[in-house]
Amino acid sequence: MTLPLIPESNHLNDYLAPSAVIDWQHPTILPLAKSLTQGIASVPEQVRVAYEWVRDRISHTYDIGESHVTCTASEVLHQGHGFCFAKAHLLAALLRSCGIPTGFCYQRLVFDDAQPDRFTLHGLNAVYLAEHNRWVRLDARGNKPGVQAEFCTNREQLAFPIRPHCGEVDYPTLYPQPHPKIITALQTHPTAPSLIAHLPATL
Repeated sequence: MTLPLIPESNHLNDYLAPSAVIDWQHPTILPLAKSLTQGIASVPEQVRVAYEWVRDRISHTYDIGESHVTCTASEVLHQGHGFCFAKAHLLAALLRSCGIPTGFCYQRLVFDDAQPDRFTLHGLNAVYLAEHNRWVRLDARGNKPGVQAEFCTNREQLAFPIRPHCGEVDYPTLYPQPHPKIITALQTHPTAPSLIAHLPATL
């Protein structure tokens, strides 16, 4: 069952705005977005192409054993990797540069099944598809064995289905900008081990 999302703002323009983190006007992001979507008239298809590019071409920092923590969209693109939150920043920047409203959603997940009492936040996006008159959540974390997120307009296929019996939570709020807790964590802990040790567990 798809989670009913609650936009923090009722103004779609707020989900198009640039910011210091979602720096979609950066000279490296604009041409990439244009090249990915050139010749594609369908907005859902533009979203799919951009989503799959970030999901598959930008590595997850933890998966590849990188130490440096990225945050801004342009930094994620330059470095070629990011944690889930940072990859969501880049996807939002690419889609916003195409005029597609994109926001941020979060989940509370068990950090590791071996540590069932330890939780962490997980970040993903939601995109407004005007032809469907609704928001669609997308998870660009990156697929691996046991994780298979896809672009779907009629149903969600996220990286991590919520397990309520484990205390996991889908937060319904759809934010126009990344949550301040996330930005603080990414900017305060410059190395992956430090960030992992201090990931916020709840909004």
